[in-house]
This record gives sequence, C-alpha cells and structure tokens, in this order.
Amino acid sequence: MRALILLATVAMIAGCTRPAVPDNAQAFAQEIAGRTAGPAESCIPATQKQNLRVVDAQTLAYDDGPTVWVNHLSAPCPGIAAMSTVIVEPKLGTQYCSGDHVRGLEPGAIIAGPTCFLGAWVPYR
Repeated sequence: MRALILLATVAMIAGCTRPAVPDNAQAFAQEIAGRTAGPAESCIPATQKQNLRVVDAQTLAYDDGPTVWVNHLSAPCPGIAAMSTVIVEPKLGTQYCSGDHVRGLEPGAIIAGPTCFLGAWVPYR
C-alpha cells in the first residue's frame, strides 16, 4: 500500500514539471555558425523592417538583410525572455546605440520589466 502511495506521489510531482522548451541560444548559435564577426559598433540604424529579437536574457539580435547584429547586455535583464516584447528607448531616435534603455514586456504583463542598457553591436556576416 505504501509503495502505491509513493508511486502516486511521484507521478503527481512528475506531472507538475515544466515541458521542455527549445533552447533559443543553441538555435541562434547554429544560425550564426559559419558567419564572421565584424568589429563592434556603438550604433546601428533602426527601421521598422528589421526584426529585434531575444536570444536570451542577456543577448539580443537584430536582423538587417544578410547581417545579424548581436548585442550582449552587461548583465541578464529581468523581464527579457524568449517570448518577451522588447522595448527600446533610443536616444537618437532612428538608431539603436550602446547605452540606450531596453526593457522586456513579458506575455500577459501590463508593466514592462526593469531598465537595462544596450552594449555594443557586433555584426555577423
């Protein structure tokens, strides 16, 4: 009887674990494999056509045609996750620059996370 209770308890706990989520960082590493990193730049042009996306809590990527720009924040940014909406507050309006404020808005949230700061942009071509 005790074995049955123990087995039922283990089954309930196992049912409460989170499902496996694809590793964005691993997929991103495969995406930039074979590309060459160029010299870091402090600003890049920001237009509506490009895609700013989250790689992980400390890394953002920005697609600009054949170039993928990568930005490593100085520390993991709370609120920035794979499904977050990225909010950038550019100082120069039409460019994303090192030092610009960035925050993440998690799905279902109405208040964005804390402010973090962009680092330098590294192009991968």
